Amino acid sequence: MSEPSFSLCVYCGSRPGAQPAYADAARAVGRWIGQRGGQLVYGGGRNGLMGLVADTTLQAGGRVVGVIPKALVEKEWAHHGCSELHVVDTMHERKRLMAERADAFLALPGGIGTFEEFFEVWTWRQLGYHDKPVGLLNVDGYYDGLLGFLRNSVQAQFMGEWQMDLMRVSPDVDALLPELVQSAGLAPESRLDEI
Repeated sequence: MSEPSFSLCVYCGSRPGAQPAYADAARAVGRWIGQRGGQLVYGGGRNGLMGLVADTTLQAGGRVVGVIPKALVEKEWAHHGCSELHVVDTMHERKRLMAERADAFLALPGGIGTFEEFFEVWTWRQLGYHDKPVGLLNVDGYYDGLLGFLRNSVQAQFMGEWQMDLMRVSPDVDALLPELVQSAGLAPESRLDEI
């Protein structure tokens, strides 16, 4: 297989969630990555949305890099079908390696682990530790409450609009993913339009 044209780090739930739209979105993200010769970087799990996005990326011809702590491998949560599976000692090591291997970041629906990972890379972006695009896929309004809270933080003057502008938000895979990859400067628009 040739070198991937881009690497997208995806944060998402280790559960499927209550709405079928969440699983549909995970599959759509995996298909989008795989059909464009891209690489998924993710937390290395085989369950929930994590497993779906990984399986669909592989089925669509993409590469999958999983990064998982030993403690989770021992609970048999590791996806051993990844193109690369990195087993690390700590969550800090996991997040560092995922960030290093990524050209852009995307959060799908998930729980506190997803929130924490998303907020960390967004914070790193505002501090200038990286200049990689950060996206939030607001599937079926899942993140409406969070976005309202963040707007309240801006109004309360604990955040600035410029910080909100550092992330891209959309409910649409086909709108958000090209924007993230093109913002990373890695995939010419004409190539994406060919698919």
